[in-house]
Amino acid sequence: MKFFKTIAVCALSAMILASCQSNPKPLPGMTQGEVDSVSVAVGVAFAGMLKGSQLDNINLGKVMSTIKSVLKGDTTVIFNDQSAPMYIQQYMMKANEALGTVKAEEEKTFLEANKKNEGVQETESGLQYKILVPGNDVKPGPQDTVEVNYKGCLTNGKQFDSSYDRGETIKFPLNGVIPGWSEGLQLIGEGGKETLWIPFNLGYGGREMGPDLPAYSTLVFDVELVKVFPYVEPAAKK
Repeated sequence: MKFFKTIAVCALSAMILASCQSNPKPLPGMTQGEVDSVSVAVGVAFAGMLKGSQLDNINLGKVMSTIKSVLKGDTTVIFNDQSAPMYIQQYMMKANEALGTVKAEEEKTFLEANKKNEGVQETESGLQYKILVPGNDVKPGPQDTVEVNYKGCLTNGKQFDSSYDRGETIKFPLNGVIPGWSEGLQLIGEGGKETLWIPFNLGYGGREMGPDLPAYSTLVFDVELVKVFPYVEPAAKK
């Protein structure tokens, strides 16, 4: 999705730049200030699409010189309207793989250090957890529904989500969430509290889940298990 948004902004930028090139003077009823302001707006929109993506470190000098060449009708540019998007997509796929390798090494270093902290345990899957309050004997099973309060952060402490801030708990079946949540919530009982450190392979993997949750994020959750709702087998159809 982000790829297509990026391409759309590139196209918008090119159209506006082309308009400015072919109409150096403001259109009737418009001022130079408006032209300058929309130029800044295009820059902000373009940067917003690039920021946090696999295109945020591109050579902007090459971008500008290519735009100028294309607008002047230069036919020696190595891509055209059809081949350029295809190449960008191929580049982003390769860059995403490379980013995954880098993030995996960073995560390994973090988790190796984290599991040495007092009270932190690690499961066979690689999930790390620390039980703060064990809760009672009512523990959820993999098909049960749970009601929880939680706060989610990245390893740098930046918060990306919190039911506490919304002022309401959330309910969901454990077989309908990321593996780290499903496994982690089965470790405590009702009334229990824990901290989960979820490797990205047990979380959202290489998917970007919004501006505050980049791809390949190691997730840190403080979770309170409020209530367990046992799974009920659907009645057999007659």
